[in-house]
Amino acid sequence: MTYGIEFVPGNVNVKQVVNFCQLAESKDIDFAWITNHYNNRHCYPVLTAVAQATTTLKMGPGIMNAFTDTPAAMASFACTLNEISDGRATLGIGPGDLSTLPKLAIQPTKPVARLGEAIDQIRALCSGAEVKKDGKEFFDYDGAKLTGVTLPGKKGIPIYVGAQGPKVLELAGLKGDGALINASNPKDFAVAIPIIKAACDSIGKKGFDVGAYTALSIDKDEKKAKKAAKIVAAFIAAGSPEALLLRHGLDLANVAKIKDALSRFDFGAVGGLVTDKEIEAFTICGTPDTIRQKCDDLTAAGVTQIIFGSPLGPDMTTSIRLLGKIM
Repeated sequence: MTYGIEFVPGNVNVKQVVNFCQLAESKDIDFAWITNHYNNRHCYPVLTAVAQATTTLKMGPGIMNAFTDTPAAMASFACTLNEISDGRATLGIGPGDLSTLPKLAIQPTKPVARLGEAIDQIRALCSGAEVKKDGKEFFDYDGAKLTGVTLPGKKGIPIYVGAQGPKVLELAGLKGDGALINASNPKDFAVAIPIIKAACDSIGKKGFDVGAYTALSIDKDEKKAKKAAKIVAAFIAAGSPEALLLRHGLDLANVAKIKDALSRFDFGAVGGLVTDKEIEAFTICGTPDTIRQKCDDLTAAGVTQIIFGSPLGPDMTTSIRLLGKIM
């Protein structure tokens, strides 16, 4: 089992992210994943700062997409970050946030096919190949080649696919080195992992890294941990399809009320509507002993990397220190 941690350079600034990453590294956390949202600080310079301030921590964007960034740009960035970090770069890439892209006047058509082509072109470019036209639908490069970067060699840059739906989970197994699955509950991995495994088995792939991209809230005081988790659990519940809500036995009428309160930015009402059921379904939350047990449950479900994601807890510094004691 390896462990990762996620930071959002929107509610914390770059210097704070760097300091938190240094603390995480000192607590034997293996990966740092920096979120990529157009309205926040850009993950590229944040990752560069993290690379220069750490020595063992692996790092990458969590996650890019092939609508706002081209495969060539991502390949060049990944190779550059790998050079700066002495071989510690990773690349998280997914189909794109279908709720955000239209705001940028981007119509996200055929997201899974586009993602698959992007991964192929990134791998080819990072290998040093000259990518010539071969009839691809989205990125039919014509003589593209990275000539002014240090290439990563045979090992390449590990590519993690952000995945939830069955088609992207299958793509992750076929083309990725790992997956970043937005889920915190073993029930969701009971559905996701067999899809990935079948795809890996179909091509004889071994050593796939199944990442649980969790929403974490840890504190010695359980009530404080739950309070910090409520808004995150609310947003996840509001954005989840009905089938996922039913999988976790959630009250659809209550989730509809949560969604309405969020649309009105009435966070006081949201806090009153979110129950332990939403928190249990969509976060790992509680005291260090509870978090340790939940991590064991994810491991038993087949997860091989646990990523501790936002909000982390009532206080980020305290949360990271507590995590260091339970791993």
